Amino acid sequence: MATAKAAASGDGASTTTTVAGRKPPAIHALPVNDTSTPKHVEPDNAGRLPVRPGEDPWTEAELAEVIEVLEADIVRFGEQIVASTAELVGMLRDGTEGAGRDPADVGSANFERDAEMSLANNAREMLDQSKLALRHIELGTYGSCDNCGQPIGKGRLQAFPRATLCVKCKQREERR
Repeated sequence: MATAKAAASGDGASTTTTVAGRKPPAIHALPVNDTSTPKHVEPDNAGRLPVRPGEDPWTEAELAEVIEVLEADIVRFGEQIVASTAELVGMLRDGTEGAGRDPADVGSANFERDAEMSLANNAREMLDQSKLALRHIELGTYGSCDNCGQPIGKGRLQAFPRATLCVKCKQREERR
């Protein structure tokens, strides 16, 4: 999207507008500089979290359940990363080529290595998403879309607690 500078009323200041007259969407993402595991989060701010119109506010029990799931996910994904890393180290130590190895065996070993790397990367991504969700709860921003700022929806978050986008923004992202 092209932009053009428009001069303000002679004082030297300028503003940015788009050619089509639309402004780019505001990004409401929460920066996370600390990648360590968030401190233990208490569900004491449950009633203040955003919900969609027609939804009941979060209860402490509902938020405690989400926190429990996220903390269990952090442990599970951490264990998966350790297991995948150990498996990869073993595969790399064994090597992929050697005297007398059949090309099909080499191809199979490469496929297994690539699959294990994909599993490890997926576990790392899910671990980061779980930590981010706990950080959002800790800061009281859990349930707000990182893109548009609107409530994500309590039902969506109970089904997928790591969600950071509302359904509309997620669909828009997936179409790109």
